[in-house]
Amino acid sequence: MLSERVRRSLTREFSQSLMAKIGLALVVLMVTMALFAPFIAPHNPTQQGLEESNLPPAGVTQTSSDIQFVDGERQTVETTTTGTLDHPMGTDSLGRDLFSRVLFGARTSLMVGLFGTLFAVGTGVSVGLVAGYYGGRIDDGLMRFADIMLAFPALVLAIALVGLLGPLTIRIPDPFVALGLVEGMPDSFVFPVTLTIVVGVVNWVWFARIARGEALSIRQQEYVKAARSLGASDRRILRQHVLPNSLTPIIVLATIQVAAIILLESSLSFLGFSGTTLSWGFDIAQGRDYLGTSWWISSIPGLAIVLAVIGINLLGDWLRDALDPGIEGEHGGGM
Repeated sequence: MLSERVRRSLTREFSQSLMAKIGLALVVLMVTMALFAPFIAPHNPTQQGLEESNLPPAGVTQTSSDIQFVDGERQTVETTTTGTLDHPMGTDSLGRDLFSRVLFGARTSLMVGLFGTLFAVGTGVSVGLVAGYYGGRIDDGLMRFADIMLAFPALVLAIALVGLLGPLTIRIPDPFVALGLVEGMPDSFVFPVTLTIVVGVVNWVWFARIARGEALSIRQQEYVKAARSLGASDRRILRQHVLPNSLTPIIVLATIQVAAIILLESSLSFLGFSGTTLSWGFDIAQGRDYLGTSWWISSIPGLAIVLAVIGINLLGDWLRDALDPGIEGEHGGGM
């Protein structure tokens, strides 16, 4: 549980920070969209309708030129199309509703961001605490391995790992559809297991370095020496003393890394490594050939990524300002 001092600091910094409120609103919006996508989406995100392909967003007028042959003569025919509220964000080249796809794509990006970060935290913190607490050859060996991982560009390493592990996905039933609360929507969604593991493997090093630095400092504290003199085992000291007192920077980093992992997941989805067709990165890739004529196909899922990342980063800044006594927040910090 959080101490009273930490709760007061979080509450005070949040009440004084407009950016924190905006970040929370954006994150709550994205999470709500992902959770209740079957209720909010106007259409099935996988339903195709070629007669409605490349429709612009509501209120946007798009003029396209087409070459036709009339009585043997080549003529250029211009067609004007105005978007309607039936497809508020337009449609893609296959006539699929973009608003619906953004809603369901949020599930993939947010779940990979969350579970990928948890995997990275679990691996990195374990390695970092052990390295920092024991020091010596253990520290040297683990940290040199971490340095090797850092030598590879994140995206290149992720692509290599996806190729090594192979595609692995889990199809999760949609509870709202299964309970009969909504009809006409996909009865399940795909969770890309390989992609989640890969983004965790790529990002665990940052948590290891933070945890190691905290462990190096905490192991010299008097309460740790007292626990050791009373016969406490190393495992008990790590679990009850070192880990709890290392959580503040780890929590702040974890919040920010969720945004970084969403960006990495979108990049891998753009390149076709996600294992699912309901992903923001996948939709951006589908629209790259239509940027000159149907800009909304790529721009709208791209805007969703931008808003999600901004919201998460603003929350991370709020946590950093509130939890780190050495940093003055937006309004000066202090107690």
